[in-house]
Amino acid sequence: MARRKSERALIRDIARQRMEILYEMASKLFEELPELAQRYIDLIRKISMKCRVRIPRHIKRRICKHCGTFLVPGVNCRVRLRTNRYPHITITCFNCKRQIRYPYKVNRVKKRS
Repeated sequence: MARRKSERALIRDIARQRMEILYEMASKLFEELPELAQRYIDLIRKISMKCRVRIPRHIKRRICKHCGTFLVPGVNCRVRLRTNRYPHITITCFNCKRQIRYPYKVNRVKKRS
């Protein structure tokens, strides 16, 4: 049977809340228990697929697109700002040695005459 729209919206809202909670727990526990933090990240991905909810951008950018590792800058990934061709952030995962690029805009300062 098809679920009502309000019921779907409630399920998706609960899924988003749960993803936020799991992300906070993973970021707090990463230093002491990195395996448990990785398990929380895996649960976030499973929840998003099961409930068909997008992972929020700030969480998605902390997960490697290739191997699914929880990325912590300076510990298991390197973050660099690049301006070649177009300005972008390059994140290199130390687990799978792959690079992820995220473009960003540069605010131009207008000169006063």
